[in-house]
Amino acid sequence: MSLRDDILSALQADAHLNTLLLGGIYAEAISRQDTPDAFDANSELQPCAVVTLETETPTGPYANAARLFFSVYFYGNVDDDARERVFALLHRQKIGTRVWTIEHADDVLNQTDPGLNVGMILSRYVATRLR
Repeated sequence: MSLRDDILSALQADAHLNTLLLGGIYAEAISRQDTPDAFDANSELQPCAVVTLETETPTGPYANAARLFFSVYFYGNVDDDARERVFALLHRQKIGTRVWTIEHADDVLNQTDPGLNVGMILSRYVATRLR
């Protein structure tokens, strides 16, 4: 299982987060074709999230250690409760068998996704792990 799959599983398994993100949590871009559950009966986007992997860089002290940056994009009418719940589930946690720790890096608030024309929040994390 990949780290993204482990993160998705941890987030999707949380009942409270699922009540906040009615549209679901995904590993791919949101679209009416690929993620129909993200939309309601009126084809309006429900609050949802997407987990994406970014950059991986070597880190010490071990030759086979790496820092993998990843992001959680929140779409739709998402309030701070969802962002804070994801923070509680990921920050300073060990998810998967090869992760030593996950740390919150930063948040980008009050954004708009031009393709979906909806509000967006971006939360970035870094996982220190065995490569």
